[in-house]
Amino acid sequence: MDTVPEGFVRLAEVVPDAILEIRYYSTYNFVGDRIDGYERPTALLTAEAAHSLKAASDNMMVQGYRLKIYDAYRPQRAVAHFMKWADDLSDTRMKPFFYPNLDKSALFKRGYLVAKSGHSRGSTVDLTLFDMTTGKEVDMGGAFDRFGAESHPDWCGNPETGEYTGGTKHQDGAISAEQFHNRMTLRAAMMHHGFQPLKEEWWHFTLAGEPYPETYFDFPVK
Repeated sequence: MDTVPEGFVRLAEVVPDAILEIRYYSTYNFVGDRIDGYERPTALLTAEAAHSLKAASDNMMVQGYRLKIYDAYRPQRAVAHFMKWADDLSDTRMKPFFYPNLDKSALFKRGYLVAKSGHSRGSTVDLTLFDMTTGKEVDMGGAFDRFGAESHPDWCGNPETGEYTGGTKHQDGAISAEQFHNRMTLRAAMMHHGFQPLKEEWWHFTLAGEPYPETYFDFPVK
C-alpha cells in the first residue's frame, strides 16, 4: 500500500461512513477526461480536516444522512490540467452539463477556475448529502461543479439567516425552498464543525485554521 504523505490521511480510514465519488478520477467532470494526478478513486485530506469532517459526518448520520465526497486534496498538476483545458476554447464537450449558461472563456474571469486552488493545500473538500432513507443524493437544486450564479449559496436565499427569498428575481434556474434548505443543512453542519464556505459554490468548504495555508502540494492521489 502506498504511504500517505506526512500530515495527510486517507479520508475513508477516518470517516468510514463517507461515500466517495471522486469525479476527477472519472471522465464525468467539466473537462471530460480523467484529471492528471488522480491515480486512484480515493480521497486524501490533512489529518486536521479529516477529523473535523468526521465530526460533521457523525452529526449528519444522526439525522439520517451520509456525506458524499466529490473531491478533497487536489494535486497542483490537476490544477495545471484545468488551466491547459481552459486555454483550448474549442473543447466544449461537457458544456451542456457543467456550464450551459456561460462561455468557456469566462470561467477564469469569473473565478470558477483559479491557478492556485485551496484544494491543493489539503484541507478543502467538495461534498453533498446522501439520504439514507431514500437511497439518493439530497436534492440541492443543482449539480456539483455546475458553473454559474445558480450554484452560489446565496442563490434564492440568504445564507446568513437561512431565509429563502424565492425565485421571483431568479426566474431562470430558480431553486425551491426545499432545495435551498438542503444547501443550508449541509452548510450549517460544515460550519459548526470548523469549515468555511465559498461564496461561489454550495458544495465547497475549507477548514478554518488549515495547517498548510501557504503550501500547494503536488503529490498524486493514490
